[in-house]
Amino acid sequence: MLPRHTVMNTLARAVLAGTFAVTCMAASAAPDAPSAQLMVSTQEPRAFGWQLGDVVSRTVTVDAPEGLQLDEASVPQPGARGKALELREVARRSSPSAGGQHHELTLTYQVFLSPQEPRVLEMPGFSLHFKGKPRDQDAKVEAWPVSVSPLAPVEVAHRRGLGELQPDAPPPRIDTHAERMRLAVYGVLALALLAYLAHVYIGLPWWVRRHRPFTLAWRQLRGLPSATAQAPTQAQWRVALQQMHGALNATLGEVVFEQDIDRFLRARPQFAPLRGELASFFRQSRLEFFGDGHAPADGRGLLDLCRRCRDVERGAA
Repeated sequence: MLPRHTVMNTLARAVLAGTFAVTCMAASAAPDAPSAQLMVSTQEPRAFGWQLGDVVSRTVTVDAPEGLQLDEASVPQPGARGKALELREVARRSSPSAGGQHHELTLTYQVFLSPQEPRVLEMPGFSLHFKGKPRDQDAKVEAWPVSVSPLAPVEVAHRRGLGELQPDAPPPRIDTHAERMRLAVYGVLALALLAYLAHVYIGLPWWVRRHRPFTLAWRQLRGLPSATAQAPTQAQWRVALQQMHGALNATLGEVVFEQDIDRFLRARPQFAPLRGELASFFRQSRLEFFGDGHAPADGRGLLDLCRRCRDVERGAA
C-alpha cells in the first residue's frame, strides 16, 4: 500500500493536468474577440405590394474591424438581364469608423414580371468576402422575399372601364372644311358636265325631233277641221296649205315652188317616192292661191301627205 503523501501528490498532479487541458480546449473553442468580428445588419423593404415596373431597394451595412479589407470581386454587380427581378444599381459608401471600416451598400432592383396571380420572388442572397488579419472572413446576407401582384385581376366585374374588351376610343376630330368645299366644287362641276352631256345627247336630239318641219306641220294639221270628215272652209284650207308649204321650205332651207320639185328631190332624195303626191299638192295650192276659183279642198289627202312626209323625215318610211 502506497504512502498517504504519495497518493496526494498524484491526485494534485492529475487535477492540475485536467485544469490545463480544459483551459486549452476552452481557449481553442472560444470565438474571436468582438473587436475582430464582422458586424452585419440589413434594412429590408416591405415583402408585399409590388407590381411590374416598381423599384425595390435594400441596404446592407457591414462594420469591419481594422485589418480586414473588402474584396471587390464579392460585391454584386448590376447588368444581368432577363430576370424577373433585375439588379439595376449598387450604390456603395465606405467610411472609417472606430476600430475599423464602415461599409454601406444599397442594392436597387426593378420588377420585370406581371403574374396573373400573386407570386413571391427573392432578392438573392450573397456573401461579402473580407481579406486580412487575423483571418479572412465572409459577411453573409440572406435572401429576402418580395411578393409581386398582378396589374389587374384575372376576372373583373363586367362594367364600364373593366373587362377584357374595352370600347374603342373615339377618333380624333379633323377639320374637313377644305375637303368639303373641294367636294362641293367637284359636285357642281360634275353636275354641270352631266347637264351639258344630257343637253347634247338627250335634250337636243329630242328637241330636234320634236321640231322637225313636217312633225310640226303634222301637229298643226291634226287640229284643223281639214283633218275631220267635214269639209274645211276656204280659210281653213288655205291655212293647211300654208302649213305644208312652210314644212317644205324649212326642209330645203329656202322657198320651194312648183317648178322646184326636182331640185327639192335632188337635195332630199328620201322624198323621191312622194314626187307624185308633192306635184298634186303644188297644183292644188296654185289653183287655190292663183287660180280663178276655189279649188276643191281635200283635207284627208293633205293630212295623209303630211304624215307620209313626217315618216320620211323620221327615217321610218
